Amino acid sequence: HVQLVVSGGRLVQSGVSARLSCVASGSTLRSYTMGWFRHAPAKNRYCLAAIRGSGDSTYDADSVKGRFTISRDNAENTVYLQMNNLKPEDTAVYYCAASRGPRLESRSLAYDYWGQGTQVTVSS
Repeated sequence: HVQLVVSGGRLVQSGVSARLSCVASGSTLRSYTMGWFRHAPAKNRYCLAAIRGSGDSTYDADSVKGRFTISRDNAENTVYLQMNNLKPEDTAVYYCAASRGPRLESRSLAYDYWGQGTQVTVSS
């Protein structure tokens, strides 16, 4: 069983950068594909980025491609989401999630464990 703790959410101004962290405990993170999701008011939750256990392959949603980058440090059992040039439309609750499957997945149902979410608010 994996426990995920998400941190880094805050209120920022448009155009700045922020980094979210997701620290795992209870299991070795290397065994899991990890994903970052977000859920904005009146919108569905969806996958922003995912990364395989080895870190050799990633997925990025078109909406954040070129601005957001997922990475992982398996030695630290941590996954990161670097967010650059933040925009007001990036305002949402951000979650990390772990999937036992080896494939890159953007479907929520493919993920087995979820962190608690952290609020990112971008002011214009």
